[in-house]
Amino acid sequence: MTQFTLIKPVLKVCSLILLVFGLMMTVPLLMAIIYHTGNTAAFSNAIALTVGLAAAGWLLSRSHRINMLTPRQMFLITTTSWVLISLTGALPFLLIPGFCDITDAVFESVSGLTTTGSTVLIGLDTMAHDILVWRSMLQWVGGLGVIGMAVAILPFLKVGGMRLFQTESSDWSDKAMPRSRTMVTMIIYVYIILTFLCTLAFMFTGMDGFHAVNHAMTTISTGGYSTSDSSFAQFADLGSHWVAITFMILGALPFAIYVHFLVKRNWRVFNDHQIRGFLLTILIISIIITLHLMSETGIDLLHAFTYATFNLVSVITTTGFASGDYSQWGNLAVAAFFFAMFIGGCSGSTSGGIKIFRFQLLFMMMQESIVRAVHPRAMIRRHYNGRAVDDSIVLSAVTFIFIMLLSLVVIT
Repeated sequence: MTQFTLIKPVLKVCSLILLVFGLMMTVPLLMAIIYHTGNTAAFSNAIALTVGLAAAGWLLSRSHRINMLTPRQMFLITTTSWVLISLTGALPFLLIPGFCDITDAVFESVSGLTTTGSTVLIGLDTMAHDILVWRSMLQWVGGLGVIGMAVAILPFLKVGGMRLFQTESSDWSDKAMPRSRTMVTMIIYVYIILTFLCTLAFMFTGMDGFHAVNHAMTTISTGGYSTSDSSFAQFADLGSHWVAITFMILGALPFAIYVHFLVKRNWRVFNDHQIRGFLLTILIISIIITLHLMSETGIDLLHAFTYATFNLVSVITTTGFASGDYSQWGNLAVAAFFFAMFIGGCSGSTSGGIKIFRFQLLFMMMQESIVRAVHPRAMIRRHYNGRAVDDSIVLSAVTFIFIMLLSLVVIT
């Protein structure tokens, strides 16, 4: 088997992803035409380049039928597709005359697709609607891609303890392919439905349609891009904050749980060790920050609890929305937010961070070490959500935590 034969499935899948991504640019293109922003040529050329590249890849690999993907091919598909859509996602920014240079364009695209939320753009309040929509769409697509990797790819590659969540959706053999497609399709449906519900909820609090759609896309994806330089501080109504809190949390829960609920129609599927730990962490830290904020600033309970919970959920889900400068809330609040930043949401969600389940496995290992110190001959069976946890899973999770913290130290 030649190297090109091995690469053909990678090329075919990446071409399909790129084609869909290119066609999505028609949405901001239509907005550029409707609002006469002058960016029609930029989006048209970006679509032509992206679709043209996808077509070239498809022609080279069209004769190949995808039956079974190897770990090596899955790894190549993941990395190659993310690089390709990151570069092509930067084209609209780059092709608008005088808008930004190539570094800023790629940064904005990568930040959006990885749902990081950092931005180099200023003047968002007066920026053209088509550009703002494209930024939001980048995060929305990126959030869906993060879920897809967490549910269908990382367990297959056995990365960072993710084998603990391996299901039929992460089995890419010929026999399991239909089940994999069904799982991924249902997750897409859930993602779209949650985005729609979030949009309606924002509009109910008084947001206009444009701001509601944009913030719904960046809320459910836990991305954090906004239509204003002041982020969520532009909305004085507390109702919009609670809508954002609700859907940031929903975006940070395992999307496979939603699918299981739709299939089984049983609320017990939400009795998940990850979910319980995640929600309990939010509740405890929110109460601590609320009491601290009331004592420091003297504001009432409702506003204190709203601002504390909003900013905490934004940080712990790695969304990045801000309703104010919480660095002015005192050292306790800053320390709590700093700690929460590393936790992240649940596995199989749109959120970033280390993920709550890895900390739970770490605490499980620490507890086991204490028990063994007291009872050296004790027979201990590890279980997580009813599944046996072997040493390789714990080691993989601990290694992931170590590498992430080491990377932070090196970068800092």
